[in-house]
Amino acid sequence: GSVAAGRDRETHGATHNWPSVVRVRGWFGRQGFPSTVPVKVGRSSEDRRSRHCPYLDTINRSVLDFDFEKLCSISLSHINVYACLICGKYFQGRGLKSHAYTHSVQFTHHVFLNLHTLKFYCLPDNYEIIDSSLEDITYVLKPTFTRQHISGLDKQGKLYRAYDGTTYLPGIVGLNNIKANDYANVVLQALSNVPPLRNYFLEEENYCGIRRPPGDIMFLLVQRFGELMRKLWNPRNFKAHVSPHEMLQAVVLCSKKNFQITKQGDAVDFLSWFMNALHGALGGTKKKPSSLTKVFQGSMRIFSKKLPHPDLPPEEKVALLLKEEYQEEMSESTFLFLTLDLPTAPLYKDEKEQLIIPQVPLFNILAKFNGNTEKEYKTYKENFLKRFQLLKLPPYLIFCIKRFTKNNFFVEKNPTIVNFPITNVDLREYLTEEAQVTEKNTTYDLVANVVHDGKPTEGAYRIHVLHHGTGKWYELQDLQVTDILPQMITLSEAYIQIWKRRENEDDTTNHTGA
Repeated sequence: GSVAAGRDRETHGATHNWPSVVRVRGWFGRQGFPSTVPVKVGRSSEDRRSRHCPYLDTINRSVLDFDFEKLCSISLSHINVYACLICGKYFQGRGLKSHAYTHSVQFTHHVFLNLHTLKFYCLPDNYEIIDSSLEDITYVLKPTFTRQHISGLDKQGKLYRAYDGTTYLPGIVGLNNIKANDYANVVLQALSNVPPLRNYFLEEENYCGIRRPPGDIMFLLVQRFGELMRKLWNPRNFKAHVSPHEMLQAVVLCSKKNFQITKQGDAVDFLSWFMNALHGALGGTKKKPSSLTKVFQGSMRIFSKKLPHPDLPPEEKVALLLKEEYQEEMSESTFLFLTLDLPTAPLYKDEKEQLIIPQVPLFNILAKFNGNTEKEYKTYKENFLKRFQLLKLPPYLIFCIKRFTKNNFFVEKNPTIVNFPITNVDLREYLTEEAQVTEKNTTYDLVANVVHDGKPTEGAYRIHVLHHGTGKWYELQDLQVTDILPQMITLSEAYIQIWKRRENEDDTTNHTGA
């Protein structure tokens, strides 16, 4: 038998790359080749063909895209799904009459990858393929990062070449706008460029052990955000962009369709919901911090005073102001971001009949938090006068600039340009006197800037991000990635900003041209 098998290899192996087989006495196929059976050699029951699959050169890496939901294209089931590595489509099952089996026979596509177990199979013969040349495919499906790799991410600016030939910087990667999801894309891109948050999500073992109550779907957000983060930072991508499809499906499901792929949303609303949902899903509560709150949470003091109704006669107002419920109260509150109010935009035009676009310095709108500036807040029944002062500054501080006012009929947008320096913003004067003593570092540098262009309800979003390794700024708008001069960033209608605290006052992070 072994001599015959050897002869078989000599005659047929060279031209057909046939796997080694053992001749079994009995029926011969029509072509005169012996029938084959897997052979047990010692303890191993590995099919001899596993390491000699003749179909590996039929794999088409340029059609492989693992960013979409892992659903069978026929049954739409999530269970036991395989990707055909020749056409890129997903099919269920591997057994006789399964969708993958039928596809392999019908189209003579033979190499499949189980999207859950990451094992490769040859169909319809149904043996597992073991070959190290396929590792690049499993890495694209499930990128992994070592501690050493993560620690070096912000220290270099090496360009990587994707399989399709394009070059890219990991982390500075375009996201597909499937229909109208750019409002979510910019938030996901901003958060993925916050190093401590990114590093936490690049290692799945950081959060895979978190216990959640049965039936809790919110943890899906954590898993999908981690997967997206690893794809955005993957140095071995097949293409230089990523589709956030699975992440956004989780958003639609977990937000009970408040945020959709097909309808434009508001980036600040999404940021607020997403951060609170992630905090809860990571096991955080009001009292218990999560990896998210450690990065973004600060605290403030709020002084609040109830106002008499404006229509009351003056003497009644005076009498009410003496009562206890109209005295100023102080409370403390945590925050994940600070809302900065814009002054009302003037409606006058200049001589040339052009509307003047007003401008305001960042420090003017930060005055809201100096402990003296009072602002009136109206609720359905009552009016309050409030002032704010900061108690604790987070490592990363988020500003949301209030551009939109909504009333019953329409949404109005304030186009005022905020003038801000990109580095060296010192917030010490907005802290309470006690906090000014205890808070050592209060200087911040910009790392991300989300911009809204156009009309309030239509409009489009783009983002500027700082690449820490090169110190260069990039503009990302859906799939487009371009470099941008820091001076251009301040001319835009900034909507959300993320600032990084300097950990020591001489830490001037690598900011080119800032």
